[in-house]
Formats: sequence, C-alpha cells, structure tokens
Amino acid sequence: MVGKLYGVGTGPGDPELMTLKAVRVIQECDMIALPISKKEEIEEPVLWEMGEIREETLKRCVAYQIALPNVPQMRKKPVLCLPMPMCKDKEELKSIHDKDADAVAGLLLKGKKVCFLTLGDPTVYSTYLYVHKRIQEMGLPVEIVSGIPSFCAVAAKHEIGLVENKEALYVIPSSYGVEGALRLSGTKVLMKAGGQMEKVKEEIKKTKQKFYMVENCGMPEEKIYTDIQDVPKDTSYYSLIILKEDV
Repeated sequence: MVGKLYGVGTGPGDPELMTLKAVRVIQECDMIALPISKKEEIEEPVLWEMGEIREETLKRCVAYQIALPNVPQMRKKPVLCLPMPMCKDKEELKSIHDKDADAVAGLLLKGKKVCFLTLGDPTVYSTYLYVHKRIQEMGLPVEIVSGIPSFCAVAAKHEIGLVENKEALYVIPSSYGVEGALRLSGTKVLMKAGGQMEKVKEEIKKTKQKFYMVENCGMPEEKIYTDIQDVPKDTSYYSLIILKEDV
C-alpha cells in the first residue's frame, strides 16, 4: 500500500490557532517532515529516528514548536529533515527540491504517511509547495491541510478588516521589492518584510496609507506596531505589514 504526503499548516504562531484537522493528521501520521533553512546544517535529506534528531534543530523549526503543545507525541515520531536553503539560484534550488521530493517519495512507496509541517497556510509562499508539486507529478497521494494565514492573524491583532465591499487585497513578498505594489488601490499585505525593513519603511513613507504591523505574530516575542516611526531597523524575518488606504 502506498502512503500519503500531507502538507499541514500550523497557523501563524499561536498553538491555539491550529485547526482540529491539523492536530488529527499529525497524530495519525507515521513521521514528520521539516524544512531546514540553514544550508550548513544539512546538505542532503536526513531521516532521524526518535531521539536522534538534534534538539537545537527542532527549536529552530517554528512550525514544529507551534504544533508540539497540541501533539506532544510528535517527539516519538521519526523526523525527515529536508534542506530548504534561502537562496535564489534556480538551478541549485531545483536540484535540492528534487532530492527532497525523492526522499519523501521513497517513504510513501514504503506505505508511510508523511506530515510536512509549515508555518501559516501551505498555499501561501510555503516551502512545502516545492515538494507537493513534485510528488503530485509522480502520481503519489498528497493532501493540503489549511492553516490560518499570518495576514489574517495580524489583521485580527489590530482588530481591523482586511477588505470590505469592493476593496482589493494584494499579498506581496517584500524581498522582491515593493515600489510598484504600493501604488495599487486596495489593501496591501507585505509578507516577510524583516530582511528589507529599512528599504520598505522608506517606500511606505512616500505614500499616505494606514500602517499596521506585527512582528512574530502569536509567538512569545510578539510585537505590535501602528506607527512606522516606532519600527526598529532590525526586525524578525516574520514581520508582516498591512497597509490600508487612508480615505
């Protein structure tokens, strides 16, 4: 019997925002798959049995830490660590993602249910999708389990609506530049703005828009901002900004 790959969204940071389905799927799976972003940590997919994986690796995996209070039995499951370095070299990334998918496929063909944990929702700028598409192309079973997207959680923190009536919503990856996007009419969500914060702030200041930001939403180190002047130069990778037209 062939196994199945599940891409499970753990939500934005607060364990209480995980869905019941996400918890159930993690409980029922045979093993956990985790993306490892630091290239020096692993260069090839590695399967660690219970107790073999380094504790510091698990601590750096935000999605794992979010799910752990709800599914403590995860500690008894084998963990497949998949290298997912943050780089923009297309050929290098293709090679890495191919190897990751092959490692997952090998387990599925052995009848294993594999649960790939990802922060937020698996369909929004998620590393999971690179593996999902390849497993699909191989004709193997896959399923996406939705999680609450970070921009919905940030809007809730500020007690605002994202869009109303005829307003449009734009979700923008900040690492690729925001200049043109800021001129769009509607609500703008700037994802993962931390690495480009100074540049992003300067561009926002050129416009007249209502500013809302949360750093590390739902996590213990969460910080909420409503004034762009209060945002420090160095912020977390998990910094999300919402801009609404000032009408």
